[in-house]
Amino acid sequence: MYERAGWGWLAWTVPSDGTLPERPKQIGVLTPGATRRQRLAVHWLTRRPATRIALNRTSPVSLRLSTAAVGVISLCTALFALHRGVPADTVLPAMLLAPLLTEHLPDRIDERAGEHVRMVKDAAACQYLQRLAAMLTSLAQAAAGSNRYELRRSAEIGHNMLWGAADLLQDQDTRAASAQLIDRERLMVQLVDQVTQTLEHIRTKDRSGETNQPGRREGPSGPYPPGSQPTTPRPTPGASLLKGTVFMPQPESSPAARTPDVYLLFAHEPYYPGPDAQEINTTVVAAGSLLHPQVCQPDGVRIHDLLTRGRRPGEIIPLATLTQELGGGANWPKVSDWERVTAGLLHLVRSGDCDALSLGLPEIARALVCIGPDSQVRAFDAAADEFIVYGAAERAAVLAEVDVFLAGLVAEQDLWPGDGLLAPLARRV
Repeated sequence: MYERAGWGWLAWTVPSDGTLPERPKQIGVLTPGATRRQRLAVHWLTRRPATRIALNRTSPVSLRLSTAAVGVISLCTALFALHRGVPADTVLPAMLLAPLLTEHLPDRIDERAGEHVRMVKDAAACQYLQRLAAMLTSLAQAAAGSNRYELRRSAEIGHNMLWGAADLLQDQDTRAASAQLIDRERLMVQLVDQVTQTLEHIRTKDRSGETNQPGRREGPSGPYPPGSQPTTPRPTPGASLLKGTVFMPQPESSPAARTPDVYLLFAHEPYYPGPDAQEINTTVVAAGSLLHPQVCQPDGVRIHDLLTRGRRPGEIIPLATLTQELGGGANWPKVSDWERVTAGLLHLVRSGDCDALSLGLPEIARALVCIGPDSQVRAFDAAADEFIVYGAAERAAVLAEVDVFLAGLVAEQDLWPGDGLLAPLARRV
């Protein structure tokens, strides 16, 4: 029995005594952001299994029942056509082709549909994915009943995490990939916790009548003082790839200054916002901040054009991703001086002329966002006397966790890109 969901399906084997099974025998995860055509793969792969007919009791060879039926129909149709004078060289190939297609075409379609799905059958892997799927279902239900961006984004991140875990388990067991799986499950728990707090905040505002007061918007107007707690959930020390975050919102700007929700992430030399503050070595800004007149221009406008081209709403694009898209950096001189641009952005953030999400990433996490999506970071573990390789999966986990905190921040107040922005680069149609 198949239980379909928006992210894929669970296959259950119901015991003969009618009791409910404890865990599924198979879990299939559909690729995130699937098109309507790709979603049909779920219905195709979860169809009723074909009935097969053995040629004899001892032979392992069997045929689909539909193949036998089409073969009989083809034979009768061929005899009728030959009786009517249709040439044999037309009738016989068609008669033979019809049952062959009936027998083998579904297998070919299965292969094509499987390209958009990751299926797991191992008992331990299914038990792990079942926990993630339950949390993703709660995220999807929360997003379906609301039009709030942070809820929809949390569901999208959760789907990506489930897809990544299923993809990881294609060629590894849960023991070999335990560290990465634990990180993904921890992040999913944080997502559920954030969504729960968001829903509780919404219910509290509804009860207090704040939602009926248009234009009212409260939030901090500067960096948090030492010892204060931001409203956005923060990771538990030692439980995340991010060792800490410092949110630096500025006074709210006019709605006309808002830009599309695409963001640039870049690493820089560490600094300390205050005497007792933690180190800041990575910053996320709204794409519109690249249009600020205090940023090196027209370099900032050109990077803005590159950054916003063909992206998903809310996507965080590391500067290293742009470097890879520009031939590994070979084409940066044709676009702009990225070093002067990022230096200008950092000056805007520190002087309070735009909003930013300021991060203190640990060494490995910072190194991962400084490389392209297809690159790797190798770290030597002295205790184990071996090298540990961090790649695309770990990089995606770091970006997904940054996305969690950014979504919580912009849920209360969008990142302000600054005032007096230049016009984006005009494109020829």
